[in-house]
Amino acid sequence: MDGDFRHDFVRERGVLKQHPALVLNADYRPLSYYPLSLWPWQEAVKAVWLDRVDIVAEYDFEVRSPSTRIKIPSVVVLKDYVKPQKRVAFTRFNLFLRDEFRCQYCGSKGDLTFDHVVPRAAGGITSWENVVAACSPCNLKKGSKSLRRAGMHLRKPPRRPTADELRNTGRKFPPNHLHDSWLDFLYWDAELEA
Repeated sequence: MDGDFRHDFVRERGVLKQHPALVLNADYRPLSYYPLSLWPWQEAVKAVWLDRVDIVAEYDFEVRSPSTRIKIPSVVVLKDYVKPQKRVAFTRFNLFLRDEFRCQYCGSKGDLTFDHVVPRAAGGITSWENVVAACSPCNLKKGSKSLRRAGMHLRKPPRRPTADELRNTGRKFPPNHLHDSWLDFLYWDAELEA
């Protein structure tokens, strides 16, 4: 094997790790916004090879086999439509996303826990309508007291979000890196300002 070829191949492999593909549903909307629906380049190439997706945009890099060359996809669209879930799972992540990663008492970001508005000791249940994101200081201050007794107020009343509401909230939190080829597909269905 030619030493220069081996050097080029090894060097490219490290570069290729950094080329995820944005995955769009058959309607050209991302499968999810937060976390953004991304596949590693290997999954995207495999899906192309298996004819499960169409390539919409590509990186300048390519992968090669002895008989084939393919540019690495940067945006792929599924050939079959995947129906989005209507029901939103009650998870810590979805709760924080609903509350936009902010304490619902003071509005601070970071160091979040969750708090039962009506404390469990007072019969409060763990549900969308009774649990909010809270920073540790506010959670400790409230403890097992009612809002009135603790002298605290909610920024907004807790409620079960719809899948569309969570998807739209997720758009406010783009990943650290957005490739230029993705931008046209991330916000094309967003409402335009007049």
